Amino acid sequence: MSEKTADGRVVVVTGAGNGIGREHARAFAAQGARVVVNDLGGSRDGAGGSSGPAQAVVDEIVSHGGTAVANTDDISTWEGAGRLIGQAVEHFGGLDVLVNNAGILRDRMIVTMTEHDWDSVLGVHLKGSFATLHHAAAYWRQRAKAGHVNDARVINTTSPSGLFGNPGQANYGSAKAGIASLTIIAAAELARYGVTVNAIAPTALTRLTEDIAAMSEAAKNQDLSPASIAPLAVWLGSAASREVTGRVFGVVGGSITVLEGWVNGPTADSATHWTPEELSAVVPDLVAKAAPNADTLGQRCTAS
Repeated sequence: MSEKTADGRVVVVTGAGNGIGREHARAFAAQGARVVVNDLGGSRDGAGGSSGPAQAVVDEIVSHGGTAVANTDDISTWEGAGRLIGQAVEHFGGLDVLVNNAGILRDRMIVTMTEHDWDSVLGVHLKGSFATLHHAAAYWRQRAKAGHVNDARVINTTSPSGLFGNPGQANYGSAKAGIASLTIIAAAELARYGVTVNAIAPTALTRLTEDIAAMSEAAKNQDLSPASIAPLAVWLGSAASREVTGRVFGVVGGSITVLEGWVNGPTADSATHWTPEELSAVVPDLVAKAAPNADTLGQRCTAS
């Protein structure tokens, strides 16, 4: 029998009770991983909580011969994130892979978005990703200092809404853009401890995305099942991916893209400081020469 991609690895998946996270957990378990299935069990907007979704995924994994335990901690809190990482270490004896997937939506236009809408979404997506990352990184750093060799992975979840923008999602998009930057920074910081950090920007139809206009457009020509995202997550969590770090991957159906981030474009130089009057002739010319921003699906906009 051939060795499975994730044989023996201990994997934490946040937001694993439904959608993409559920598929991640199932796929890792099918490839031999021992999985901590984290899900608060709340609604799409983060309200409420239940142990049902996490336990249901665990039961499914176990019924297929896999190994998993449930966790219902709130990863948007420092203490909850710490307990989650601690459970993996205590129950399975270590931690090899952290998949940050948990998320909620509270879509509003900026003029109607409330402070709670903003704080809740940033709390789960951005703070939650950082909090779990912090506790996992502290564990791996301690191991490295004690002379152990890590071959660890972090897989964050960003979004086309954060990379390309989508009206009505200022909170969600800002959080996801932050996660993309966090990924690059964490990759540079944690390499010394034997940890790679990458991110996936998935396009899939789930309970969070089913009513987003851009998703409906993408769904016309693609299979947007959440299961299409999991193979890349499992590969990024495997030993085979150890040379890949600090990258963001887009996944739409069977298409995988390496996303290219901000780069310097057209430049104008002055021997002295520019004056506002001079910039009236300079800035419009720079913008005209620059590549246009991508649309919500990541394609370059073209002039009509």
